[in-house]
Amino acid sequence: MKRDKTTAAAVKTKAHLLIIEARFYADICDELAKGAIAAIEKAGATWERVDVPGALEIPGGIALAAKSKRFDGFVALGCVLRGETTHYEIVSGESARGIMDLTMTGLIIGNGILTCENEIQAWARARVTEMDKGGGAADTALAMIRFARSIKKRQRKS
Repeated sequence: MKRDKTTAAAVKTKAHLLIIEARFYADICDELAKGAIAAIEKAGATWERVDVPGALEIPGGIALAAKSKRFDGFVALGCVLRGETTHYEIVSGESARGIMDLTMTGLIIGNGILTCENEIQAWARARVTEMDKGGGAADTALAMIRFARSIKKRQRKS
């Protein structure tokens, strides 16, 4: 499914996002980041890029970075592939839960952590010429930034 390119429309006041990635599969992460960066720049926003040891550390990294109040939103990127143990379920579920918990506190996060059976599936989702999930995660964060700003604007008018 192709994402709607209109969701990357310019954010009126330049947004600043942090791309935070677990680089266990560095080449896949680079492709995810390529899509995310293109979407952010297309929207006229700015970005910084950092890495953490693994997908389980992404929520903690976002929580730490959020304390700086420098970022309007976050783009979480990584790849978790099924292996021979239950580690896949733990990492996939707990990283998603951690990100969801942070969004419920008001943080804006586009989740681009791939959870796939194998590298073939991961590459299909990461490639900017295919599913471009990195770009989709950035578009999601940008859309939520616009939403949050529209809510604040409505509150000021009330």
